[in-house]
Amino acid sequence: MSERQPQILDLEKVIESKAGEKAKRIPKFVINWFRNFMHLDYINGYLKEGYVGVEFCENCLKYLGVEIEVKGLENLPKDGRTYTFVSNHPLGAIDGVTLGAVIGKEYDGKIKYLMNDLLMNLKGMAPLGIPVNKLGGQARNLSKLVNEVYGSENQMLIFPAGLCSRKIDGRIQDLPWGKSFVKKSRETGRDIVPIHFEGENSKRFYRVATWCKRLRLKFNFAMMLLPDEMYRSAGRKYTITFGKPIPVSSLDRSKSDHEWAQVIRSKAYEL
Repeated sequence: MSERQPQILDLEKVIESKAGEKAKRIPKFVINWFRNFMHLDYINGYLKEGYVGVEFCENCLKYLGVEIEVKGLENLPKDGRTYTFVSNHPLGAIDGVTLGAVIGKEYDGKIKYLMNDLLMNLKGMAPLGIPVNKLGGQARNLSKLVNEVYGSENQMLIFPAGLCSRKIDGRIQDLPWGKSFVKKSRETGRDIVPIHFEGENSKRFYRVATWCKRLRLKFNFAMMLLPDEMYRSAGRKYTITFGKPIPVSSLDRSKSDHEWAQVIRSKAYEL
């Protein structure tokens, strides 16, 4: 059991860490509104428990009263090797926490995944994460950090779409998957385990995401709704299905890495 790290999240400090001196220009009532909108008191009620790593994920599900049904658990290899786990990303928050809990439990807490750098403000989540700056440029050392994890004894969890799912062609689905997980898995000899996570955000979330795209807004306003979406997940049931490992040796040069990524995306949605 990891040593607990009780925390109270200070919204003003988080904003200051991202906006610098510009944070002082934000009216107090705006900060107070957002504090209420993101249910900060509810979040801090959990953070003060101080769980860290996989225990943070497991107990977060209990705190929310989320029920998880796991299918295909027998497909998870127990041969001592490391794998790349790839999943669709329907929710943007609770799906990451859930998979961290399930995979982390199966592999003695040895799991790492890319996460929005804002989540690194959570002491409990930070040990599991490789920070990615979604609001600006990539961190200079991101490539180095990713390479280190792929070369480590940790299982790697990736949401290849980068963003959480959107409403596309009338149904909720990921954007095309990025190809880097194919390249990195080939370089490090990691077979790939596809995952399908069943779940949806609110209709409001998808309307906001659609308008952001139509207006070509650079700032992802839909992402700001994710704390509320996670709050709304309380008491719900989600289903996770693990597919059989895909040998990385089968990803030959008959297709490009991008094409293989879409093939694996399709396999995940077939689960």
